[in-house]
Amino acid sequence: MEPVVVTAPPSKSLSHRALIGAALAAGESTVEHVLESRDLTCTADILRAAGAHIERRAPGSYLVRGVAGTPAGGFEAPVSCDVHESGTTCRLLTAVLAAGMGRFRIHGAPRMHERPIGELTDALASLGVQIAFEARAGFPPLVIDAAGMRGGEVSIGMDESSQYLSGLLLAAPLTQGMTVNVAGKSVVSWPYVGLTLQTLEDFGIDFTVETRDAVDAPWGAVDWRSLHEAVPGLVRFRVRPGMYRAGSYRVEGDWSGASYFLAAGAVGPRPVRVEGLRVDSLQGDRALLDILTAMGADIRPGEGHVVVHPAPLHGVEVDMGHCPDLVPTVAAVAAFATGRTVVRNVAHLRIKESDRIAAPVGELRRAGVNAEERADGLVVQGGALATEPGTLFSAHGDHRMAMSLALLGLGGVDVRLDDPSCVSKSFPHFWELWEKVRA
Repeated sequence: MEPVVVTAPPSKSLSHRALIGAALAAGESTVEHVLESRDLTCTADILRAAGAHIERRAPGSYLVRGVAGTPAGGFEAPVSCDVHESGTTCRLLTAVLAAGMGRFRIHGAPRMHERPIGELTDALASLGVQIAFEARAGFPPLVIDAAGMRGGEVSIGMDESSQYLSGLLLAAPLTQGMTVNVAGKSVVSWPYVGLTLQTLEDFGIDFTVETRDAVDAPWGAVDWRSLHEAVPGLVRFRVRPGMYRAGSYRVEGDWSGASYFLAAGAVGPRPVRVEGLRVDSLQGDRALLDILTAMGADIRPGEGHVVVHPAPLHGVEVDMGHCPDLVPTVAAVAAFATGRTVVRNVAHLRIKESDRIAAPVGELRRAGVNAEERADGLVVQGGALATEPGTLFSAHGDHRMAMSLALLGLGGVDVRLDDPSCVSKSFPHFWELWEKVRA
């Protein structure tokens, strides 16, 4: 049977980072294949407000004249930086703007004001940055009084998000040099950190990653591509001061956006071929191939593409701490599998756009699936899908929930969503492409 062919959207994570790198550079850059989404619009708008010239020449194509290392805020009233619902924009740019000059007000949608940022702002305060919270300490909205970040040594806990580290790393070249120590209790998801280091390297920033075997052992430099996790107390990053280098940058395809179509090939009636993917990508969501393979999927990677053929699936137990955005997708796939699937080490998903542990469990139950929450994950018992006539599923205002629930339609469920348009946050054309899978 001929596969359905779709093209992966641009990487959301790398789109954010590429625009930030180009906006901080001295000179003119072109950034191609940028994801067109609400989140990226937020990032571009805030970078413009901080002094960068960002011209959208065509869909996904941007001409950027950077601020030469100094984002500019207001000197009386702060520059308004509305992140809407984009946690990535909020965390990365809070750190980057703190290395600028002037005042910046970071605010967003009500849900964003419930998402903590205290670990990052504590680290920034230790570097001399003045931050005032308007309502609740450790949460937006907040105002940054930036006077150039001095740099030095800082420790960052990332029990809530690895983006705190990424934000500091992106800001570090704008200082007199920074050493960032990984602290906290949790082993940090490396893939997103790897994407940040890849961006620094692509834009000409000089840095070293060092590790040690124990807290009292000496440090030694390592090839950052050889690492798979950041263990608190055993990894640090030394970033030299420098200017982001202007140039040309093309964003690779997004494994997260592709995940719904790869999963559709595994559970649907027809194989699916997804074009535009780097099989050797550093993106953490490439892990879906490993998870689907463990479940019994028939996966055939090629040069710049992956084909997934339908096959009988079985449940697995999987640690998804390194690829948390895939949890709603894997939960939906688990509903089609024989036996029990256990997802663990994703407790921080409760503070995403929705509670991404409770939300998948609740919606799978609407589809007749036996699912339950755990403190750090969820359990799904695969079986027949069944819904009452007229059942309305909730996307919980969460783009990843909406797209993962679409998979249930391949099992005969009439998936009527309360808010299908929420996919515009990351994948505005999702439903158009999904029609090819459903046809």
